[in-house]
Amino acid sequence: MIKVENLVKTYGSIVASNNLNCHFEKGKITVILGGSGSGKSTLLRQITGLEKPDSGAVHFDGLDLTCTDKKSLYEKRKKMGMLFQGSALFNYLNIFENIAFPLREHTRIADNVIKTIVTMKLEMVGLRGTEHLMPSQLSGGMTKRVGLARAIVMDPKVIFYDEPTSGLDPISTGVIDKLIRDLNRKLNITSIVVSHDIESCFRIADKVIILFYGDIIAEGTVEEIKTSEDLKVQQFIKGEPEGPIPFTRTDKNYVEDLLLE
Repeated sequence: MIKVENLVKTYGSIVASNNLNCHFEKGKITVILGGSGSGKSTLLRQITGLEKPDSGAVHFDGLDLTCTDKKSLYEKRKKMGMLFQGSALFNYLNIFENIAFPLREHTRIADNVIKTIVTMKLEMVGLRGTEHLMPSQLSGGMTKRVGLARAIVMDPKVIFYDEPTSGLDPISTGVIDKLIRDLNRKLNITSIVVSHDIESCFRIADKVIILFYGDIIAEGTVEEIKTSEDLKVQQFIKGEPEGPIPFTRTDKNYVEDLLLE
């Protein structure tokens, strides 16, 4: 579905994507794991065409997003859905209008059809009957689910999740995890999840990619990740404070680079 080839992205002396090569299988859930500053969000922005790499390619649905024109890129983005970390709902629109927004913006569907579609999507995330509410009246878990309903309203081929369980209680996290799995199966879509929530990741992932300062240090099934002999992988998934992964990016070379700037 999506293939990343030799992707490179730097910010000054910081390498966010270090010649990355990976692919995201159609109909599968792939979770990108990594600590803060590991390059997860940078990779997500490059995959969605929001940011161009310094070099390399991102192939999506037969097109290299890194070198296409804006019109073609925008057309391909209509096949993508996105659940933002903060849900990114419009606080001045009610739930119905928030979910209907992409349909009004990108299609000429009649209002009665839009109403049916929005109702169906709210039903899928367990929030039918909330159309009249405002975002400020929702709990954190409900806000995530509304954001998810909006992400699937255009029937995308792929959905990107940016920290979907961030800030949620354990029960709400479980609900979101179940929704990701159920929607992936029912809609036969490809899901790419950026997260640092290990338990959530292991519940939903078909494949896991772990990033470490711009490099892929592990890639495989949940079982393969759990049994990895890489000390960095074991430290990360176990949450151990001591090990080869420093708490902050302050290794000798990095400090020297900062002093030279």
